[in-house]
Amino acid sequence: MNAASRTQPASEAPGEHPLGAAVPATAPLVRVRLDLAYDGGPFSGWARQPGLTTVQGCLEDALQLVLRHPVRLTVAGRTDAGVHAQHQVVHLDLPLEEWERLPGRRGAGERGAPDDPGAALVRKVNGALTRVLSGVAPALRPGARPAGLGAILVRSAAAVDPSFDARFSALSRSYVYRIADGPRHQSPLTRGFTAWTPGELDPERLSAAGRLLLGLHDFLSFCKPRPHATTVRELRSVEFRRAESGLIEARLQADAFCHHMVRAIVGACLAVGEGRRDEAWLRGRLERPARDSEIRLAPPEGLCLEHIAYPQEAAGWADQAERARARRAAPPDRRS
Repeated sequence: MNAASRTQPASEAPGEHPLGAAVPATAPLVRVRLDLAYDGGPFSGWARQPGLTTVQGCLEDALQLVLRHPVRLTVAGRTDAGVHAQHQVVHLDLPLEEWERLPGRRGAGERGAPDDPGAALVRKVNGALTRVLSGVAPALRPGARPAGLGAILVRSAAAVDPSFDARFSALSRSYVYRIADGPRHQSPLTRGFTAWTPGELDPERLSAAGRLLLGLHDFLSFCKPRPHATTVRELRSVEFRRAESGLIEARLQADAFCHHMVRAIVGACLAVGEGRRDEAWLRGRLERPARDSEIRLAPPEGLCLEHIAYPQEAAGWADQAERARARRAAPPDRRS
C-alpha cells in the first residue's frame, strides 16, 4: 500500500464507505487532492444547499457521474455567492482499487500516452461537468452557449498522503478584489469580475486603512460568525494598487478568513478611502469587536480566491492541521 492510501477506519459501519458507496469494511482508501477554478457568477456560493445551484453541488454531481456513487468534498475555503476562484483546493477519499481503475482499458490521454489515475479523473470530471453545467444559467440568446458551461474547471488531481486536509493543512489563503473606480476605468467587458464605484480612489489611502487591521485580532466586526467557531484570524497583508489594466486590485492574505471577512474589510477600507469614515472609526471596529450593521460588504463579483498555500513537504500537513484546529484567542491588550 502506498503512502497515499489507508484502510477504512474501524469506527465506520461494516460495508459502508464515508462517501456512501458500499465497499468491504477493510478496503484501503486513497486520499485525492483536486485543484480547480471557477466563475462564481452562476452559483449561490460554494456550499451545497437544497434548491440552489452551487459549486460544490455541481462538482459533486459530476464526480458522481464518473464514479457512480455519491461523494463528499472537503474544501479549503467556502466562497460566497458570486465570488470567483482562480485556485481552490478540495480533497476526497476513494477506494484504492477504484482509483487505480480510473484510466480504464484504453488508458490513454489525448496524445496516446497512458493516463495516470489523476489525469484520467481530470479528463472524465471535466467531461461530466459539461453535462452538469449545460443546464446552469441558460443561454441568453438562441444559438449561444449556456452561460454556465465552462464555469468550473478541474486543473489537476493527485493521490496524496492521508494526512493532507484541504481545509486544515492550508498555511494561508490569498484573495484579490478588483475595483473599477469611476467611468474611466469601468467597462461592460469586465463587469463580471469587478466592483464599480462612482468616483476615482487613491490606492495608497486604501492601503493605509488596510494596514490598520494587520495582525492577530478578533474580526467579529468584519464577519458573519458561524456557530461554535472562532472569529480570531491573523491578517498578514492588505495592499491596494493600481494595476496596468487601470483597475484597483486589493490583495489580502491571512491564515484563514471568516465568512464575509474579505468583503467586509474591503468595504470598510472603501468607506475610509471615500471619506465616509475616518481611520479612528476603523481602529474602533477592531478594538471593540461587535457584530452590527456599521460595516457594509463590498459586492461579491469583485472578489476572487487567488491561491491556497500548503507546506511543501507532506510531513508538515498533519502538524499544520493540528495547529489550525486549535482554537485561537486574540491578544488580551486588543480587547476592551
